[in-house]
Amino acid sequence: MAIPIAVVLVLVFALVGTLLTNSPTGVIFSVSDQIAMGFLGVLLAAGVMLLTRPRLRADSDGLEVRNIIGTHRYSWPVVQSVSFPDGSAWARLELPEDEYVPIMAIQAADGEQAIKAMRDLRELRRQSQDA
Repeated sequence: MAIPIAVVLVLVFALVGTLLTNSPTGVIFSVSDQIAMGFLGVLLAAGVMLLTRPRLRADSDGLEVRNIIGTHRYSWPVVQSVSFPDGSAWARLELPEDEYVPIMAIQAADGEQAIKAMRDLRELRRQSQDA
């Protein structure tokens, strides 16, 4: 969904930049204004594409959480639990000292897929504790 939106943003802002000319109101648009409109579309598209970045990789040693900004690796002994609080948009890792890390890769909007991902993640955590 993000890729088509990003493409539309770039196209719309490029079109608006191309159509910017002198208006009857006396406003004068220069070439730099037209280029800036196109660049603004690219910046907005890049912001939309950041939403495609979240990822979760889990193995027997721990998990790697990549959200919109930043990637962190957590070993299973550090993770106290994996939860999905009521009303939350995404899952989270419960860490020591009441800290938590959102897992934006598992979102409530994904429905059954999110439920399966949580079950698999909890099972992997359980297996790592038994080993």
